[in-house]
Amino acid sequence: MSDATLHATGRNPDDFAVQIADQIESFLVAVTEVARGDEPGSTVPFLLLEVSQLLLAGGRLGAHEDIVPDERYEPDLGPEPDVDELRENLARLLEPVDVYSEVFDPYEPRRPAVPARISDDLADIITDLRHGMAHYRAGRTTEALWWWQFSYFSNWGPTASSVLRALQSVLIHVRLNQPLEELDGLDTDQATMGDETLEFEAGRVMAQEIGAPLGMRRGK
Repeated sequence: MSDATLHATGRNPDDFAVQIADQIESFLVAVTEVARGDEPGSTVPFLLLEVSQLLLAGGRLGAHEDIVPDERYEPDLGPEPDVDELRENLARLLEPVDVYSEVFDPYEPRRPAVPARISDDLADIITDLRHGMAHYRAGRTTEALWWWQFSYFSNWGPTASSVLRALQSVLIHVRLNQPLEELDGLDTDQATMGDETLEFEAGRVMAQEIGAPLGMRRGK
């Protein structure tokens, strides 16, 4: 959706709500376009840029005082739009770097890292953001901001931070020519993995294997 459409109701473009909605809408449109696969060689750099910009909106929501919705109960939005096709397209584009290791809470000691998928995480983020956007388009601005802020803390914020770290790591290994170890069985079906297992199963995503498919220049 264009800025003109978002502002069709006469909202002030300097308003906090309009700025947040614009940033979120930009992310939704951009990731949907990336998932079409028209420029597969730029998938990782584009996603890195879009997730970074989304987290700026999230940081603004997180720093804002608590937003209280106008109504006690959330209005029914009907069925959620399906994201399976987008998830599958992203998984195909991100092969073989889709699966990564993540620690959910860095302040909780001795929590083992768990496997996750960038494609699953992005689809999850988009589901949260679309939910709030439905409220915004219906004119329920406070409800939209409340949902985006609440889900930033409860889900899409930490998830987007994890995805950003994973995408950064891919680019770091490629640009600095730092190959990873052999990938042998790392998958999201595994419940927990110790440090030694993680080291062994970190994945052979060598620069020469992913550099060309992702359209990135190798480091010297």
